[in-house]
Amino acid sequence: MNLAPYATHWQASRGRLYGEATSARTPFARDRDRIIHSGAFRRLRYKTQVFVAPDGDHFRVRLTHSLEVAQIARSLARALGVDEDLTEALALAHDLGHPPFGHSGEDALERAMAPWGGFDHNGHALRIVTKLESRYPGFDGLNLSWETLEGLAKHNGPVFEPGWALAGVDAAWPLDLDSHAGLEAQLAAVADDIAYDNHDLDDGIRAGLFAVEDVAQAVPFVAECWQAVTTRWPGVTARRRLVPELVREMIGRMVDDVLATSRARLLALNATDARHIRSAGHTLANLSTPLAADVRVLKAYLRENMYRAPAVARLRDPSEQVVAALFAALHDEPARLPGDWGPSCPADEPGRARHVGDFVAGMTDRYALKLYEQLVGPSPLPQEMVT
Repeated sequence: MNLAPYATHWQASRGRLYGEATSARTPFARDRDRIIHSGAFRRLRYKTQVFVAPDGDHFRVRLTHSLEVAQIARSLARALGVDEDLTEALALAHDLGHPPFGHSGEDALERAMAPWGGFDHNGHALRIVTKLESRYPGFDGLNLSWETLEGLAKHNGPVFEPGWALAGVDAAWPLDLDSHAGLEAQLAAVADDIAYDNHDLDDGIRAGLFAVEDVAQAVPFVAECWQAVTTRWPGVTARRRLVPELVREMIGRMVDDVLATSRARLLALNATDARHIRSAGHTLANLSTPLAADVRVLKAYLRENMYRAPAVARLRDPSEQVVAALFAALHDEPARLPGDWGPSCPADEPGRARHVGDFVAGMTDRYALKLYEQLVGPSPLPQEMVT
C-alpha cells in the first residue's frame, strides 16, 4: 500500500547497528518476524497479565494480550496510512520486558535491584532485543532497525531520565530519547490501552469479579455501549454472547475515536514527514478528551474491583515473595544459575546483580514457581498453580 507522507518509510530507515544483507522483506517486516521467533516472545505464553497464568485457561496472558494489541494497532495503522509492519512489531514487542507475575513481580524485582539501579520493564525489553537474545552468530540481540528500537523506547512519549538499561542501549546507539516516536509507536501505545481496558473488563466478568450490570451502573460509557448491544439484540439473553458483543462495541467506538482524533491532529499539524511527528511536542494518536475522560472512569472501576479484588490481591504478596527470594538466592550464589548463566555471571557489582535480574525477569510464572521450590522451599502460592 502507498504510505502517507508522515509515515515512517522503511526506505529512509537509519538501518541496523550491525549491517546485514538486504532481503525481499522490508526491514520492519524482518523486525516483526524476529520478534515473533524470539524466545522472549514465546515465554509470554506463561507470564501473568492480571491473573497468575496457570489460573484458568481462558484468561489472558502476556502473549494473548500482545496479539490482541497487535490486531488493533495494525487496523489503526492501515486506516491512517502508516507502516503496518513497524506498528505490529512494536505492538508484539511492547511487553517483552515484563518479569513473572505481572506488576507484582516487577515491584519485587524493582525493590531487589534498587541498590544497583532498579528494574524497569520497558528498559528491560530494549535490553532483551539488543543484548539478551542470542539467536544469531554475528551479534547479540535481534539487531532490530533503529526505528523499531526508538519506538520501543518512546512509545509512551519522550524519556528524559532513562534508567540504566535504556541508558545503556541509548549510549550504544542514540535513540533521540528527548523527542516523541513516530506515529506507528504512538498507535501501538494507544492500542495497548484499548486492549488492556476492554479485555480486562471481559476477564473480570468471566471470573465473576463483577457483573456487566454492575459495571454499567458505575461507568457511563459502558452503560451506553451495553444499551446499544441489548437494543441491537433484543431476543438474546445469553451473557456468553452479549458480553463479547459489548467488548466489540467498546473497542469499535474507541478505535473510531482514535482515528478521528488522530486525523484532526495530523491535519492541524500539516505533517508531511515523519520528522514532523517526532518534533510535534505532543502525542498525535490518542483518544479524544471526552472519551479519554470516560475511559478513566472505567480504569478506576477496574482498579478497585479487579486489580484490588481479593481473588487477585491474595496472590500479590506470595508472588512478590517468590521473585524476591529467587533474586536473593541466586545473587548470593550465582553458581546456582542454570546453564551458561552461572559461568557468565560477573563477579563485581552492579554487573552481578543485573545479570541475576536479567535471569529472573526472563522467567515464566510456572518456571519461577518450580525453581523456587528447588532453591528455597514450598511455594507460598496455591499448590494448583505449580503445574
